[in-house]
Amino acid sequence: MGKSKLSGQDASEAGTLTGRATRSIYIKCRVGQPFVIPRAKIRRIVESYEDPRIGVLGSHSALEIMDGAKDEGIGTVVYCERRRATPYRRFSRIADEIVTLNKFSEMGSASAQKRMRDTSTLIVPHRSFAVYLGYDRIERAFNVPLFGNRAMLRAEERGEKKNQYMLLQKARIKYPKLIKDPRNIAGPCIVKVQEKMRKLERAFFTVSSYKDYQEKSQSRIKDGLISESDLRRASIEEFAIGTYMNFNFFSTPRMRDVEFLGVERRLQSNLYDFNSLPARQQLDLDVELQNVEVGHTPASVRESILEKVFDIGDRFVRTARKEFAPGVIGPFSLQSVITKDLDLVVYDVSMRVPGNPILATTSPYTKYLHGETIGVGRRIAMEIASARDAGELGLVVT
Repeated sequence: MGKSKLSGQDASEAGTLTGRATRSIYIKCRVGQPFVIPRAKIRRIVESYEDPRIGVLGSHSALEIMDGAKDEGIGTVVYCERRRATPYRRFSRIADEIVTLNKFSEMGSASAQKRMRDTSTLIVPHRSFAVYLGYDRIERAFNVPLFGNRAMLRAEERGEKKNQYMLLQKARIKYPKLIKDPRNIAGPCIVKVQEKMRKLERAFFTVSSYKDYQEKSQSRIKDGLISESDLRRASIEEFAIGTYMNFNFFSTPRMRDVEFLGVERRLQSNLYDFNSLPARQQLDLDVELQNVEVGHTPASVRESILEKVFDIGDRFVRTARKEFAPGVIGPFSLQSVITKDLDLVVYDVSMRVPGNPILATTSPYTKYLHGETIGVGRRIAMEIASARDAGELGLVVT
């Protein structure tokens, strides 16, 4: 565990876990003024670390990330809200330290950041980290080394000027056709809009015509699921027909080749098991379908398609280096559809840990390369350990 130099008004409380003792710390905070963080400053911070440990916000893929760290002998700390600390207490091997907060956003406080730096903590970002802290704070006011490219997190949002569509277009990777005016909807499309209350979730819905779009969108606005302002910012894509597979990769500036980690598919509520009902029952049920991700299932891809899988991964990494120097640092996912013509159409990009712990035990592709099956969390820890030992941590943090 990193060397500790704790100070300030933070109060500590003892937390007893099954089989071991783990500290729980309660933090009160106020967020400081934002400023642009030079990468050189982050490098100086990480170069002062004596024994780096991995920190993560307690949601999304925290267990996966910390499990990989423990496999590589790296210390861990998780920052979670009190009401959501149970998994990290029950899986007592995972977290060396549990930091409890009133709200996840308090992880960005000045006192929390100082504690991270004093304990040589590297933060591994995921979707929840980006949502609860916010891109402005992460880019301008979070003075803690991130394993990953903090400038790329924002590109995941389709409403940004430099977004995933731009990256896919410049990389010459196929993606669904965009419908700019809903009045031009003339077939199956998917409306990609944020939920009104739960910003972590997407309230995507399918439509087949402008009339269908009007009826479904107004119904969702009336029910409070989405807002009119979010709907105006939504993307409308032609619905790609095929088999959905998420292709997961790993790359850093230290690596020559982009690694293909494996494939998984998402389980979505209430869409997934509704689709398994007989057509007669589906017609009898008046149900508003949503595709909120609730889990994952493993998959593999036909070997003759692997050439195309490697190609889109390589193209994406080359383009990211040009548009978001130093480019991709760590894991990313190209969520794709394989069409009947065996084309790959990327419908979504995860610019950080994609959150798919199923790969840790089911991916044959990591075994082909490393001789054993590993998950995203462990691959991150392997890279951090390797960079630490080579004195190159500055290459994998921003």
